[in-house]
Amino acid sequence: MKKLFKSFLILSAIAMAIPCFAQTPNTLTKKEKKAGWELLFNGKDFSGWRQCNGTAMPANWVIEDNAMKVFTGEGKKPGQGANGDILYQNKKFKNFELSVDWKASKMGNSGIFYYVREVPGKPIYYAAPEVQVLDNVDATDNKLANHLAGSLYDMLPADPKTVNPAGEWNTIVIRVKDGKVTHTQNGKKVVEYTLWSKEWDDLVANSKFKNFPGFTEGISKEGYIGLQDHGYPIWFRNIKIRELK
Repeated sequence: MKKLFKSFLILSAIAMAIPCFAQTPNTLTKKEKKAGWELLFNGKDFSGWRQCNGTAMPANWVIEDNAMKVFTGEGKKPGQGANGDILYQNKKFKNFELSVDWKASKMGNSGIFYYVREVPGKPIYYAAPEVQVLDNVDATDNKLANHLAGSLYDMLPADPKTVNPAGEWNTIVIRVKDGKVTHTQNGKKVVEYTLWSKEWDDLVANSKFKNFPGFTEGISKEGYIGLQDHGYPIWFRNIKIRELK
């Protein structure tokens, strides 16, 4: 019995010493594949992506540490975008769940967009809802609750306690089904709203978008997924989506 107990202790110690390996970035498990998830970023190059209102990738995006990284463009100061907003060009999406890991630099600011409708000469946010990406602590745009990370930008605030600080990864899941939208940040639902409703019209009317034709005419009911260049280093990885019926 003593020998058996000793063997158990040894095996337990070995098991505890073996590290638990996380899932390899930018891959899907068998379970995810079966559930219909697909990757929008392969971790190696920008296949499927291009500049908004352009044909190629902007110069201020690179692949770094298995992530796509946007940085301050040449000749620009932090906070000045270099026309580097990008789209996943292969498909427009209607009903879906989109999961994105993001990491902000100190003072970092960016955004994740869905239902993007390209309007020549206009920025990516001109006609698409934005899910905010932000260093809540040091970013200059942290004065309003609905400008903090995970928020429906300038409309509905997300709980700031759900956000990891600059330099650490966060996961945002955006679910859109027949106009009903939720934002889930690091496992907690933080925002909920319904598109094309009185609630939505009131949100727009009380936001900076109230005079944007892209919003007052009505946002699209399907569109591209997009990422913003706001002039700060931001990393994105594990960008995956599954369509909902």
